[in-house]
Amino acid sequence: MSYLDQLFSLEGKSALVTGAGRGLGYALAEALLNAGAAVTITGSNAERLEKAYQSFQSQGLPVAHCCYDLSDSGQLEDLVTEVSRTQGAMDVLVNNAGVTYPHPLSEYPTEDWQRTLRMNLEVPFELSKRFGTMMMERQRGSIINVTSIGAEVGFPDNPAYQAAKGGLKQLTRALAYDLGKSSVRVNNIGPGYFRTDMSEASWNDPQRRSQRSQRTILGRWGEPSDLAGAAVFLASDASSYMTGQSIYVDGGWLAQGM
Repeated sequence: MSYLDQLFSLEGKSALVTGAGRGLGYALAEALLNAGAAVTITGSNAERLEKAYQSFQSQGLPVAHCCYDLSDSGQLEDLVTEVSRTQGAMDVLVNNAGVTYPHPLSEYPTEDWQRTLRMNLEVPFELSKRFGTMMMERQRGSIINVTSIGAEVGFPDNPAYQAAKGGLKQLTRALAYDLGKSSVRVNNIGPGYFRTDMSEASWNDPQRRSQRSQRTILGRWGEPSDLAGAAVFLASDASSYMTGQSIYVDGGWLAQGM
């Protein structure tokens, strides 16, 4: 194995990826699996999760799966218990699961605000607290939180999503500080506009698709596989001196001026 291969290798490491039944979560899990990690995928939709599991298995990749609704505190605890029992302490935690409920501000339902903050901010905190504590005992580990360009800039009609992602960005810095003394690193991946099931309505609207493409420097939407490099980098020893940081994979959206 060459020096670079060794630097980016995840051989012998275990990982947990939430929201991995489709889209970005599936791509993140696939990247870690192909880098050599043994990965547990979880999600709340049993059918999608089983389909993802079978897809990985057909490729001979070392994957396990368990279906839980992490918005439910009891099921979150059950996930931690099961993964700890079957996989032991995680080397890599990817907090990807999230929801979005756009509404005009004047009509924004309180329950959607609460559901968004629960899944996009509170659940990553709870999982990071539990698995981060285990990582501290082993004096190693990497936590990757999936934020958004919405953590940096405003978008219309979705205040809860942007508040949650902005909070998650800052939570990452707080966790990096608290866990860093035990050599546990915490960083963010911030996707721009990606073509997934969640963005299907925008993609199928020619005007909105074009507007979002033109807003990037690279002139296109992201594909889930575009996250692979950043994920493996943050999970591996290649980023061993990096913590509390955000990597935006957005085609240049945030960098573009006039």
